[in-house]
Amino acid sequence: MNKYFVLTTLVAMSSSLQANDFISDSSAKLTLRNFYYDRDYRDGSGQSQAQEWAQGFIFNYASGYTEGTIGLGLNAVGMLGVKLDSGPGRTGTGILAYNASTHEVADDYSKFGLAAKARYSKTEVQLGTLQPLMPVLLANTMRLFPPLLRGGYLTSKEMDGLTLHVAHLDRIKYRDSTDFEPMAIANPNRRFKAGATSNDLNIVGADYNWSKTLTTRYYHATLNDLYEQDYIDLVHFLDLGHSRLKTDLRYFNSRENGNEKAGAVDNQTLSSLFTWLAGAHSLGVGYMQLTGDTALPYVSGTSVNVNTEGALVSEFVNPNERVMQIRYDYDFAALGIPGLRGMWRYIKGDHIELPGDAVGSKERERGIELSYVIQSGTFKDVAFRIRQADYNSDFARNVGELRVNVDYSVQLW
Repeated sequence: MNKYFVLTTLVAMSSSLQANDFISDSSAKLTLRNFYYDRDYRDGSGQSQAQEWAQGFIFNYASGYTEGTIGLGLNAVGMLGVKLDSGPGRTGTGILAYNASTHEVADDYSKFGLAAKARYSKTEVQLGTLQPLMPVLLANTMRLFPPLLRGGYLTSKEMDGLTLHVAHLDRIKYRDSTDFEPMAIANPNRRFKAGATSNDLNIVGADYNWSKTLTTRYYHATLNDLYEQDYIDLVHFLDLGHSRLKTDLRYFNSRENGNEKAGAVDNQTLSSLFTWLAGAHSLGVGYMQLTGDTALPYVSGTSVNVNTEGALVSEFVNPNERVMQIRYDYDFAALGIPGLRGMWRYIKGDHIELPGDAVGSKERERGIELSYVIQSGTFKDVAFRIRQADYNSDFARNVGELRVNVDYSVQLW
């Protein structure tokens, strides 16, 4: 029997649980997410469209802790995805589960996970099903559901301003899957050897707040027999009187590890974004440079933590790529429409050196976004978001993409 399941069950059934804080400090939330995804392949052979529509239900429960020096608790997550529209020729969006051989889509799919937790002072450890958000493992929600990972995760805040992170993970459950699987390197555009997996991801890291305007982080990650990686970042806000300047710098240094099952890994990536913030306006200009012999590696099924993260089609982390970005955001509260926000972004990458492609390949993506959260009345806090992007490149199929989602969270207790 799996060790994480045993530990979780022991905590859930332990006769030592004291109901007071365990129950009274618990919380539960249900999130309803309606998601429409449409990717139109405008040239090339193969599937011409990936188009699906689904309704998701996400239940998150967090107990309080038992009384005593070491408090014990339990977290739970449950997800249900229901097909509203799909078909065998339109799969692969990442929001619905389907049979890889027949491309038949399930009418619904579900997953459930438990995590035992323990707390001593300001240190907490969790064992079981996790949803980590670390710069070297960004398991965020880019589709209907986030990916889930299995393992152990310790955080400690014993020193003011400092947060320590230690994690060991052995499996990932992809956002459109119901089964835990070994982890792999993300491999679009044939960047690494296909099929290489690992059951051993270890992460240590530290976040430090130097002041209200300056934070830094350092992390080291090893995906055994695939790659290891060092990461450091800096975020700083400079007061300019009636405006502010935000500086966001991120640096990765990655190399192969152990048996090198994914082939050579040799990458250094410096990502920067400078954003001027003035009232309702924010204008950002970014530059990213990749050097070394390979692309930037990251765990398949998660997001890569560079300043182009959030682009709909490409992550812009190909070998030797040079990336320019300009982004503008506006908060329509300044025009008397609180809750309405807009974004426009343009990203261009060049000097790409993919295996089998001409040196100096290029890619570019233009994206727009509009979001609105209802501020009052019966439907207060219902959130709407629409995103559209056009993508062109010298080495991949040209794409037009549309995503629409409606979200609403209910605090059950």
